[in-house]
Amino acid sequence: MTNWTKMAVAGIFVFSFSGLKAQQTVTLKDAIEYALQNKADALKSKLDVQNADYQIMEAKANALPHLNGVGNLTYNPLLQKSALDVGAFSGGPSNIQMISFGQKWNAGIGVELNQAIFNQKVFIGLKAAKSTKEFYQLNEQLTEEQIIERVSNAYFQVFTIQQKKETLESSYASTEKARDIIKSLFDNGLAKKVDLDRTNVNLTNIRTILTHQQNGINQAENALKFYMGMPIENDIVLVKSDMEVTPHLLDETIATDQRTEVQVLDKQKELLQYNKKAVEADYYPTVNLVANYSYQGIGDKFPLTHGKNSGVYWSDYSAITLGVNIPIFNGFATKARVAMAQIELDKLDADIKDTKLGLDLAYQNAKSQIENSLAALDNQKANVSLAETVASNTKSNYQYGLATLTDLLEAENALVEAKNNYSNAVLDYKIAEIQYYKSKGELKTYLK
Repeated sequence: MTNWTKMAVAGIFVFSFSGLKAQQTVTLKDAIEYALQNKADALKSKLDVQNADYQIMEAKANALPHLNGVGNLTYNPLLQKSALDVGAFSGGPSNIQMISFGQKWNAGIGVELNQAIFNQKVFIGLKAAKSTKEFYQLNEQLTEEQIIERVSNAYFQVFTIQQKKETLESSYASTEKARDIIKSLFDNGLAKKVDLDRTNVNLTNIRTILTHQQNGINQAENALKFYMGMPIENDIVLVKSDMEVTPHLLDETIATDQRTEVQVLDKQKELLQYNKKAVEADYYPTVNLVANYSYQGIGDKFPLTHGKNSGVYWSDYSAITLGVNIPIFNGFATKARVAMAQIELDKLDADIKDTKLGLDLAYQNAKSQIENSLAALDNQKANVSLAETVASNTKSNYQYGLATLTDLLEAENALVEAKNNYSNAVLDYKIAEIQYYKSKGELKTYLK
């Protein structure tokens, strides 16, 4: 084998392998795991949790000493003058003269320390920052549940459309066989041309619907990949076993307090309570310690390049101040802010009550839908079997002239409708199943 031949074979092998590699089999669990790692909503919720650590760090900083370096350089082109009675110093008559005070140049450098000794807002802010992280952690969990729900529903939608396409393809193959039989009968003068034409028209209509359904499958797969955060150009194949119907033992009631939606609202209420306390902190005094040390140079010359010999004098100074601020009256502004903070709490209480009611409703609806879907599945499965029998018998009767073409087409359409109804019943069940476990707060453990 020549080198060129070896290279060609290797190229074909690589190309074939890459082609196989491009098509990826994706289970429902794979789709969910991929979405939780790649979907923008999931990534942002994780970043919010990380950001909460920095919010805690920022809150702690308000309770720690703040040390700053300070510096200044001032030039006074015109010094301010003051009227001074020179005669009063010598005991003589009054002699008012205008005397300049200060120096043309003033430079200083130093450090300043600020420490909050007592400030209710600082302490409350630290507690609120820790609760904020817990809020983001719960929100991350809620975001994951929402992603799981969207991905699961999109996954099931793809299967449903694919199943309908397969049903129609089966109908097309069956109608095509009937057309061939009619054509054979027509060629032998035993069938009417109108029957052959009607069958061909029906085949054309089915081909048109198949084209639309393939487009629907492509759109449904693209929607699934979008919810997964997967590049749209990726080629995926889904696993049919994920559409299996497994009856579940249904609970009568649920504990809504354990639902992530309620826990998020409860944590939000805790944050609003801290907000109210932070507003109430304006009633309390604050105590701050300020200490500074500076080194200053003054004179008629530029102080940074001249010393005492040039008339520039440097000296240091320091001060320690303990400041107390006691609020007395601010026109009832704090009282109004406290009342507004309480109203936000009352509004959230109403939201929590309404959310729990909505969760109870969603659970009961999902439970009812599962029960109805199971009954519908049994009925539709029996109906499909019956429709298959009717279609088979009608086709046989048509061949012997015991049934009309209309009867044959109607029987075939009834079979397609029965199979589509069964596919819809499976979809309704799987969606209700997702809602059921979501309402119980077990969606992540059930599907992951």
